[in-house]
Amino acid sequence: MSDAEASRRSMLKIGTGLVGGFALAAAMEPKKAAAQASPNSLLRTVLDRGHLIVGTGSTNAPWHFENEKGELVGMDIAMARILAKGLFDDDKKVEYVRQDPAARIPNIVTGKIDITIQFMTVSPNRAQLVNFTRPYYVEGTALLTRPDAENKTFDSLMAGGAKTKVSILQNVDAEEGVHKVLPKASVQQLDTQANVIQALDSKRVDAAAVDLSTVRWMVARTPNRYADSGKWWNPMLYSAAIRQGDLDWLSFINTTWNVAMFGHQNEIYSAAYAEYFGEAPPSHSPGFPAI
Repeated sequence: MSDAEASRRSMLKIGTGLVGGFALAAAMEPKKAAAQASPNSLLRTVLDRGHLIVGTGSTNAPWHFENEKGELVGMDIAMARILAKGLFDDDKKVEYVRQDPAARIPNIVTGKIDITIQFMTVSPNRAQLVNFTRPYYVEGTALLTRPDAENKTFDSLMAGGAKTKVSILQNVDAEEGVHKVLPKASVQQLDTQANVIQALDSKRVDAAAVDLSTVRWMVARTPNRYADSGKWWNPMLYSAAIRQGDLDWLSFINTTWNVAMFGHQNEIYSAAYAEYFGEAPPSHSPGFPAI
């Protein structure tokens, strides 16, 4: 038998022992796995520390907010729990640093936190300052309406022409944004998101232009009070952010979230998606990858 054939048979024998049992994964304890990372990688630091430090918010449902027990919950919090589960097999090993949105990048750059998970929109300008992870949601602008209104659908809002009134958060591009989909609508720019929705509640407008996630959250919680017009536009990617220059840490996060979103360890992601957006996540069947 040649040396090459002997080597091939040896490898096959090893492979047979791994089939179906995940023996290699089981044998690789987290601390030993950390030793495979670069000495300077945050992956090793986090594993040695024993918990993950996440920068996030606490006042923006359905992404990050407090429940009746004062606990942080939301889709961003679910993504943090998925990482902790992958790191320590314990989704509770997370320290949350509540931060203002303006601190999302500074706290990463200074090393105060390991990762920012705070409904952060990906942009080339921001990507010059931080590394973005794979996206975990595609946000958009949508029209929240009332189920008791005659013009609760997008078609009826469009048919209303100049009589259709839409509220939106004040912004330099606000009116132009609404007119992309409702060219003749009257646009009311208001100072806070609460006032944007209150204008709909008081029937001063026919629709409120807000985030798609907000529409899904509010309709799922109070379908007798709010309705989805069925129109959304202006897609934006939501990703987490980490410090630049750490490929091992970035690769770990992306791998963990890919498995949670598209693979077999999907319990936390699927449950959170259903709870906060009122619908099951898209199903993924074996075969061609959809990552």
